[in-house]
Amino acid sequence: MVSIRAYDVGMPESFWANAIFSVTPTILLGLVFWFAMRAIIRADRAERQTFTEIEAEERARFEKLNADPHE
Repeated sequence: MVSIRAYDVGMPESFWANAIFSVTPTILLGLVFWFAMRAIIRADRAERQTFTEIEAEERARFEKLNADPHE
């Protein structure tokens, strides 16, 4: 028969240590998710800004090419 103490390896005995041990994985996973979402949102923002700049340049070039030469 296996003693009960064999299953109790690795768990802290005090209340606060057990609370920290229990909450730490959730906090770490939340931070990883937050950093990933932050990176995605920043990349999307940069892509939209670059697209807007390119579109403005293309519109200006198009207007310049299609300008009325008689004016």
